[in-house]
Amino acid sequence: MRFRSRQTAAAFLAGLALAAAVPAASADRPTPSGFPVPRYVTLKFGKVNARSGPGDDHRLLWVYSTRGLPLQVVAETAEWRRVCDPEGGVAWVHKRTTDGRRAVINTLNRPAPLLHRPKPGSEPAAFLNVRAMASLVRCEKGWCKVKADGASGWVREGSLWGTAEALQCR
Repeated sequence: MRFRSRQTAAAFLAGLALAAAVPAASADRPTPSGFPVPRYVTLKFGKVNARSGPGDDHRLLWVYSTRGLPLQVVAETAEWRRVCDPEGGVAWVHKRTTDGRRAVINTLNRPAPLLHRPKPGSEPAAFLNVRAMASLVRCEKGWCKVKADGASGWVREGSLWGTAEALQCR
């Protein structure tokens, strides 16, 4: 599955420059949305433009083509979200194209076991295939429950892209 087209070195450098211009929120500086940064969202549509800056007048970098794709919001303006995708791409998308629902994706090179119980050594209830997405149900005590295609199970927090609370991209 391919999520975006190739990012050029110039676009990457432009993104880094913009990152410096739009600082992430901190405890003493609230975000325009009122939600914390970083945080995860999903794409609301099957076609979403990713731009080099926060505005329709900025250059189109690529088009996301996967509805429900998990992204991490790393900065924001009132109308735009700077997001990091599972492939490490960083771009700006309009806030109306994102949804607050959480999802994860298996970026490992092997199927990820979804365990019956949130503890090491538990039997797998199912496996999440490579590059497959699942809904994130909840996380507690270092484990996250996910659900996909009628199967559900537990994974260690951070073992699938979209569960780690730390920044996924820089």
